[in-house]
Amino acid sequence: MRAAWATAAAMLAACGPGDEGASADTQAPLSAEPQEVNTVFVEEMTWTEVRDAIAGGATTVIIPTAGTEQNGPHMVTGKHRYIIEAASDRIARELGNALVAPVVTYVPEGNVDPPSGHMRYAGTVTLPNEFFMKLLEYAARSFRVHGFTDIVLIGDSGGNQRGMEEVAGLLNGEWGGEGARVHFIGDYYAANGYREWLAEQGETEESIGRHAGITDTSLLLYVAPQHIRQDQLAPGGGFEGSGVSGDPTRASAEYGEMGMELRVGAAVRQIRDAVGGG
Repeated sequence: MRAAWATAAAMLAACGPGDEGASADTQAPLSAEPQEVNTVFVEEMTWTEVRDAIAGGATTVIIPTAGTEQNGPHMVTGKHRYIIEAASDRIARELGNALVAPVVTYVPEGNVDPPSGHMRYAGTVTLPNEFFMKLLEYAARSFRVHGFTDIVLIGDSGGNQRGMEEVAGLLNGEWGGEGARVHFIGDYYAANGYREWLAEQGETEESIGRHAGITDTSLLLYVAPQHIRQDQLAPGGGFEGSGVSGDPTRASAEYGEMGMELRVGAAVRQIRDAVGGG
C-alpha cells in the first residue's frame, strides 16, 4: 500500500473574543509543520492535496454509488452508503494509486407516481435512470479534467448497475481512450462469491434472501453495527410487507467480514484487469 500523501499546510492560530487588538508579537506564530494526510477520500482533502496526489501517481478515482432505500425495520436507509464507503476505502488503499469520490446516494429506486419498488416505503429516494446517468457522466468528466486517467464506477445496490455500465460505454465511445477511460466494475456487486460462500456455511437460498437478509445485514454489522436495530431483527422482517427477504437473525459480523473481503477482492481484481488491459 502506498504511503499517504503528505502536504505542508500553514495553520493560523485563531484569536479569541476581544483579541482583535492584540499586538503582533503576542499572537501565536504561523506553523510550517507539514500535516500527514492519511485519507483516500477526495472530500477529506484540500484541492492542493488532490492535485499533488494526482501528480504523485494517484490517477485512478473510484466513484461509488449507493441507494437510499428501505431495508426493513432493522436496518437504516443509508445501509448501502456505509457499506460502499468502507469497501471503497479498502479498494483504493489496496490499489495504491486511487482516490475515492463522494458517494452518490441518489439512484434509481422505482417510480414516483405511482410508487413502485422501494419507493413504496418511507425514506426511500429515487432518481430516474437518465438523471442518474447524467450525474455520473459529469462527475466523470470533472475528474478527467483534473488529470485522472482511470475512472472507476462501483455500485452497492442493484438499481444503479445498468446506468453505470451505460455511462462507461457512452464516455469511452466519445473519448476513444484519449485522456481517460471509464471502468464499470460489476463484479463487486454481482460476481463476488459471497452468496455461494454463505451456502457453503449451511445457509439456504430462503434464509440468505434477496433484500435486507443475511448478506447486507452481516455487512452492516461488520462495518457499522450501530445502524442495526437489534430488537427489530426477525425472519422475513417479522410481518408481511416488511421489505425483508431472508432471515436477518442469522446475520453476523463474522459473515460480514468475509463478505467484505470477497467484494473488495473481486473489485480489485477486475479493476487491475481493466486498467492493465488498457
